[in-house]
Amino acid sequence: MNTTSTQSGYYQAVSDTHNAGFMRRALAHLIDGILLSTFLAACFIVFYGDSQWLTLQNSWSVNYIFYEELLPLVLAVAFWVKKAATPGKMVMNTKVVDANTGLNISTSQALLRYISYFISALPLGLGFIWILIDEQNRAWHDLIAGTVVVKQA
Repeated sequence: MNTTSTQSGYYQAVSDTHNAGFMRRALAHLIDGILLSTFLAACFIVFYGDSQWLTLQNSWSVNYIFYEELLPLVLAVAFWVKKAATPGKMVMNTKVVDANTGLNISTSQALLRYISYFISALPLGLGFIWILIDEQNRAWHDLIAGTVVVKQA
């Protein structure tokens, strides 16, 4: 991928890619949520079978932490590092790249990006809405992790 530098040090891909906008990213996130929920529901049915299991769980049980916190983190980081996109981003023909090089992001960037989602969400989702304001359509978690979401050709 060829890149050119702007004054801010931000590199923008010039080979048929442009930064992905808010709606494309929101739809990708929705698709990921549906796929993850379906996957988790299947896991619950296979491993636990009893629908009462969900109502009996303490919100901070080991199972809760695994299924609701660790598994989504591991899946997102693995997809970002290996494929540069989650399944939802693949469907929406977008990918996450390093804002400085245009290359796939590192594991540490992916972890920082995931953890920074919480920073984007906390003040009434302002960090996500920032995509509409930012010149390069970057959310706060992108700015923190040094990433950008681009449309693929």
